[in-house]
Amino acid sequence: MSQFVIRRFLALIPVLLVVYTLTFLVIHATPGGPWDLETDRVLPDSLVRTLRAKYHLDDPLWKQYVNYIWGVLRGDFGPSYFSTLSVAEIIRKFWPVSIQLGVVAMGLALAIGIPLGVLAALRQNTLWDFGVTVLTLGFVSTPSYVLVTLLIVIFAVKLQWLPSGGWEGLLSKQAIIPAFALALGPAATLARYTRSSMLEALRMDYVRTARAKGLPERLVIARHVLKNALIPVVTVAGLSLAGVITGSFFVETIYRVPGIGRYFVTSASGRDYPVILGLTLLFAALIALANLLVDLLYGFLDPRITYK
Repeated sequence: MSQFVIRRFLALIPVLLVVYTLTFLVIHATPGGPWDLETDRVLPDSLVRTLRAKYHLDDPLWKQYVNYIWGVLRGDFGPSYFSTLSVAEIIRKFWPVSIQLGVVAMGLALAIGIPLGVLAALRQNTLWDFGVTVLTLGFVSTPSYVLVTLLIVIFAVKLQWLPSGGWEGLLSKQAIIPAFALALGPAATLARYTRSSMLEALRMDYVRTARAKGLPERLVIARHVLKNALIPVVTVAGLSLAGVITGSFFVETIYRVPGIGRYFVTSASGRDYPVILGLTLLFAALIALANLLVDLLYGFLDPRITYK
């Protein structure tokens, strides 16, 4: 297994290089620049030239490309054009909030989605099954920024049970709405995949054999059905984990959570090139690590899977 993990980490290098190259080309091909403000206040040309020279934006593109890679290899993701913090400092300051929120949201998604999927599969073609199907279709079809808005309107404005925004830590009331807004979509997806996998596993020969041996139904479900049905669910869960942590842009912005997603939105609108590049590389690495974790879990769920 160690060789497999090492190969996957080495494969991460060309993946990040491709992601960096595409992001670099896209942001520099976009018309305009960081200081082309769409306001009545226009910066003097002399000041714009000074800023471009300070941040080496007048250098040839190939030189900017190479210099940024060299800086990343030394742990320097560059300065922010509009903040006193560097990109590395921004990541250290805001990234933990997004990690906490994403992990809690993913935990809620697993706690809600998998039991609902199991219940729908065991009660196929009943009211429980139809109810879970309708519920999951609704949440799958609703974007997270719509969900967070609805939750704010219902629980903060109408009922006044929860705050309408802000962040005071993971254990505060402010964490409830954004966590559920991020969790409901993945929970619905996990429920649908769990139901489908459970129905397929219930029809397998080894399940009939286990029942013929006289095993209690709960052991048949837990040991033989659910464990094998979780393999495709784990795949979806790994992708959902990376998506929840990296895709909380709108939720953090709407609910005013000081996370990296909210900072990424402001940096993209302000064309803060080093922040965009640094966060994109961070998100790409996170998604690759989530995929590696999923591959390692396969061997735990199914002993027939090896990594030779």
